[in-house]
Order: sequence, then structure tokens, then C-alpha cells
Amino acid sequence: MDLPSDAGSSLLWIFLCSALVWGVCRTVYRLVTNPLSSIPGPQFSKCSSIVLTYKWWFGRRAPYVDSLHKKYGPIVRVAPNEVHINDLSATREIHKVGGRYLKSKWYETLVPPGIVNVFTVSDPNYHSALRRLLAGPIADNQVKVFEPLVTSRVRLAISRIGEELERRGAADVFKWWLFFATDVIGELSFGDSFRMLETGKKNQYILDLERVSSLQAVRTTFPSLLRFSRYVPLPMFRSAYESGKRIGLYAHQSVERYKKLLQVEPNYPKTLFTRFYNAGKEGLSDAEIRNGAVGYIVAGSDTTAITLTYLTWAVCRHPEVQEKLVAELQSLPEDFTDKHLRELPYLSNVINETLRLYSSVPSALPRVVPPEGATLAGYYLPPGTTVCTQAYSLHRDPTIFPDPERFNPERWDNPTKEMNYAFMPFGGGSRICLGLHLARMELRLAVAHFYRAYPTARISTKEGMSDEDMKPKMYFLMSPAGHRCLIEA
Repeated sequence: MDLPSDAGSSLLWIFLCSALVWGVCRTVYRLVTNPLSSIPGPQFSKCSSIVLTYKWWFGRRAPYVDSLHKKYGPIVRVAPNEVHINDLSATREIHKVGGRYLKSKWYETLVPPGIVNVFTVSDPNYHSALRRLLAGPIADNQVKVFEPLVTSRVRLAISRIGEELERRGAADVFKWWLFFATDVIGELSFGDSFRMLETGKKNQYILDLERVSSLQAVRTTFPSLLRFSRYVPLPMFRSAYESGKRIGLYAHQSVERYKKLLQVEPNYPKTLFTRFYNAGKEGLSDAEIRNGAVGYIVAGSDTTAITLTYLTWAVCRHPEVQEKLVAELQSLPEDFTDKHLRELPYLSNVINETLRLYSSVPSALPRVVPPEGATLAGYYLPPGTTVCTQAYSLHRDPTIFPDPERFNPERWDNPTKEMNYAFMPFGGGSRICLGLHLARMELRLAVAHFYRAYPTARISTKEGMSDEDMKPKMYFLMSPAGHRCLIEA
């Protein structure tokens, strides 16, 4: 017998209300019983990561998380299954050599689909194999063989800055430092420079490099959608897809060019990638070599250029720092080398303070809690929990770095043990940046040659240049919002 329509509607409403109540109860139960429920943090973080995603999308995730630490303490829950930690002991445990906190799959979304390299891989065994092939040539006692090349590129950069100063009345050091770092990593990796310093113009390659940082938000927020972005009419997704595709093409072309050089001249000078081609039993496929090249192109250019740009800007904004640095550099002999620069304490202080306050990688370094779970900062974290640390917060801990927002190179005159432990501009543990020794050599040489050539350099106000241009956009990599830094001399 058919039910009256009113009775049918009532049953439908009863069913819908019951389903809603069941769903709410189930959610509440999960929230209450979740082992992370006792960890401090905003209430909405227990249910959703939407606020974290919003902050990430606009390049403000690192300062947002730092504000949560200031409010809730050294451990804070920022999403249903994600915790941020700003505790020195816990940070050292997470990043120690031989630790069991593996990189999360999130890293794979930072690069185009299918790219697996020493930076993105989570498998510790595969990572160790790749690292063995790459680490030797850029160990601290080996990078000196690359000094003549780096020095020649620094001098060319200084010359091109001078030409632009004369022609324009101001020079964009962000542009020239990016060209410098790109040419260095190109020649050291593939035997041939990208010749950006010679052309002096931003081509599509440089534009794609500049987009790498801002497009990380698109890649990590919509990783699945990007696979179909060639069919998606939205320009943002198309741009992210196309730029990633082109960077892969640049890597492929660079690898092929070096292979041809080796065929013509087997004794062609060794590069950072030489062992990839002669890896014996650990031999890598062309695809693996190309994937490694993608990581080198990005990591070896953007990071160094960003650090040099913020160092130039910070020093020029602090006359007392600039005066002291210039005085130390003027004590050098005319034919100084990196060996001389290593002995300059104030130059080292200035570089360290720049790396502290303007880390090119300021945001989260996601790791996964191992199968046995862990107790960190006084709280139990179940297996599979994403646990993050970030240099932005570690470097601004006032108990470790007093007056943390002040650019103060003198704080490194006698660094405490805690300062050294908290200092992570290159990451930490077995996943610490491979190129840190090369990067430091580039920084020393570039800073020394720049301030010896332009001891009275100052920040320009031409063309509307202001501190707004230097406000950082912080994704995985940081970059100045205005993509420029004009100086006068």
C-alpha cells in the first residue's frame, strides 16, 4: 500500500536528519578520540586545513605558523593530520642523520609530475645512492677547483651592474645575481654556461625560474588538477603546467649538450654531473639524469640569487654594517681568493645573519612520523602524522636570537650552542642541502667583489623602488614581491 505523500516526506526528513546527526557525531567522535586532539592550536585546524592552504596560496604560510607558535607554544596543530614544531630538541630529533622521519609525499608536488630527484625522493636508500654520486664534487674540500669559474662569473656580473648603473642610473641586482647564479650552475653542471650575463636580458627561461616560487602554491594545492592542466582553460593552471614543462626541456637540452661534448672530447672538464654518466653499477638512466638536472637548475640558481639580493639590500639599509664590512674587505690583497675570504670574520657574520633573517627556504620541511610513533615536545604523535619544522620560526626564537627581527651581524661573533643548533638555512641531517659549500663560496666571492667595486652602494628610489618591492613572498622558496632590487652607486 502506498504511503501518503506527507508520510513519505516525513520519512525522508527523518532519514536526512538522522544522517546529519550521525555525520556530526562521527566527526565529533573522531575529533575527540584523535591522538592529536590534545595538541594546542586553532579549533578549526582540527577539522580542516583550509586556513593553512589560504595562507600558503598567498605566500604567508611561514609568518602565519610563526604567529601560532607565539600564541600556542612550541608545538601547534595546523591541520587535521599536521603538526608544526618550534622546539630545538624535537627539531634535532626529526632531522638527525639516520633518523626515521622520511620526507612526505608533499615534496613530489613541488616539481612537474614524474620528476624524482635527490630533493624530492622519500626512499632513503635511493636518496643515499643519488647523494653519493652528487656529494663528492661539492664537498667543502673540493669546491675550490670551481673557484676560477665562479670568480670570472662574479667579475662579469659586477661589470654588467656597472654598465647598467651608467646607462640607467640604477641597477637591478636581483636580476644580475640571478643571471650570475644561473650561469654558474649551468656551467658547473653541464659544461656550458646559459650565457645570461652576456645577453643581460630576461628570456623565457629566466621568467620560468622566477615563476617557480609563486607557482608552487598552484602545484601543491591542486596536484591532481595539474595533470590535466593542458585542458584547463584557467591561465594560472596552464602557466604552472607550461613553465614546469619548459624547465624539464631546459634540463633535457642541457644534459644532451653535455653528452655531445663528451663524445667530441672525452677528456672534457669534469662537472657536478660527471659521475652520473660514469656511475658503474649505480648507472642512471637518461630520465634520472634529466630529473636530477631539474633540481640543480632550480636549487642552484634561485636560492643563491635570493640570498645575495637580500644581503645587498640589508647591508645597504644599515650604514654601520656597510661601513664595517667595506673596511674589512679593503684589507684584502688585490689578488685575493676565497681562502682569504674564509678568514674574514665580519663577512662570515653578515652572510650568516642574512641566511638567518632571509632564508631562501623559510617555510615548512614536512616529515612523516615513523611507524612506531613518536613523542615530541611533550606530546605523542601517531604514525603517519605530518610533522613540520620551519627555519622562519627557528631563526626568530627570541630565547635563542635576542631581538630576532634586527639585522645584527655582531650576534655571530660568539654564537651559542643553541644558535648553531637552530640555524637551518640549508635544512638539516642527511637531507641537508648538497650545495651549501658551493653556495657559501659564491656568496663570499660575490659580496667581496661587489662591495669592493661599489663601497658606497645604496638602495635606489628610482622607478618607484621601495621596501614594498622587497617584502618577501614565502612559498617553499622565498622571493621579493617586486622581483627587483634597484641600487645606486
